[in-house]
Amino acid sequence: MCLLFISHRSHADYPLLVAANRDEFFGRATQQAHRWDSGIVAGRDGVAGGTWLGVRQDTESGIRFAAITNRRGGAARESARSRGELTAGFLGGELTAIDYAAQVQARAGDYAGFNLLVGDSAALCYASSEADSMRELEPGLYGLSNGVLEEPWPKLRAGKQRMADLLANEKNLTTDQLIALMDDRSLARDEELPATGLPLELERRLSAAFIENSEDQDGLADYGTLCSTAVMLHATGELRFQERNFDSLGLASRSHFFHFPGQP
Repeated sequence: MCLLFISHRSHADYPLLVAANRDEFFGRATQQAHRWDSGIVAGRDGVAGGTWLGVRQDTESGIRFAAITNRRGGAARESARSRGELTAGFLGGELTAIDYAAQVQARAGDYAGFNLLVGDSAALCYASSEADSMRELEPGLYGLSNGVLEEPWPKLRAGKQRMADLLANEKNLTTDQLIALMDDRSLARDEELPATGLPLELERRLSAAFIENSEDQDGLADYGTLCSTAVMLHATGELRFQERNFDSLGLASRSHFFHFPGQP
């Protein structure tokens, strides 16, 4: 996953709202969002078996949420463990978000560069390969791409503003609205681009919130936004999860929706 916006206890009715895009090679084996045998709802990487974003209803913590992005720049060591196991490990485990994030931070060097968000009913926490200690997040609206949390890349700044406007002006939120705000395919101006070590043409292409595929551009062919995901947790405990998948032409191909009722 390469772009995520999350409202953490900053909306009167929804303690958790998430809008996210996953960018990947279209040829990589992937299972679209489904309910795992363990009760996790998430897509699944067909290569390493982990996930980029998922949820699980939990009798102790109410809900477990996890998402991960890679850090741009630098090649992964051959011995590095799969980053997707970090999300799956929390979703399928019993540790609190605080304890799990602290545990991950202590062994961050085992993995290629990553940003990890894990949350339960008590806390939302951020761990990163770039940090010395994990961070428990205060209520607010956050953006995460392939820099560190809140690194002000153009698509992150613009997407946060779109989400802030949606939350301020829409009384009846839907997962479709959260997914729609991720479908911004405009490119940033050259003077706004971050300097991450990539060639300029590739930096331009990756500056869009929704990355469109290219057959032969910049050595990153057959790559783009595979899916957009929305998560809505209501104060009653009602949980909605939707994933919309896209083909290599950038057209919506399938949609998966999961609904968990809250307290009666």
